[in-house]
Amino acid sequence: MAATREKRRALILCTGNSCRSQMAEGWVRHDLGDRWEVASAGTHPAWNVSAMAVQVMAEAGVDISAHVPKHWEEFLDEPWDLVVTVCDDARESCPVFPAAVEQIHLSFVDPTFSVGSDVKRLAAHRAVRDEIRARLLPEIAARG
Repeated sequence: MAATREKRRALILCTGNSCRSQMAEGWVRHDLGDRWEVASAGTHPAWNVSAMAVQVMAEAGVDISAHVPKHWEEFLDEPWDLVVTVCDDARESCPVFPAAVEQIHLSFVDPTFSVGSDVKRLAAHRAVRDEIRARLLPEIAARG
């Protein structure tokens, strides 16, 4: 009988770790949690997770309300199979992780910069939420 394979580990990086990377972490845990352990962090973490990100993820059945922004340095010495940058700024300043890891980049618009009414801003968050699920999850799933 073959040994049971441990979960692969993914770290998702963004600038503030308040919206896109938090939604991505939530999706990976929700949809791929049987195969992947996931964390997210920022190059310049915000004070809290975007309330609208929490709201739109809850609408999709994913609870990220207990998430808090973290700095990437907390994870530097941990072994990662995959490091994903989800914004261009994080890609530019992505640290070099000592352990050999695969790194991929998929950029998503930051919905926290959307303007207009709450209805329009929520729509922007929903669009990014759905785009993250549609584009990022297949990339991660293909790797394990």
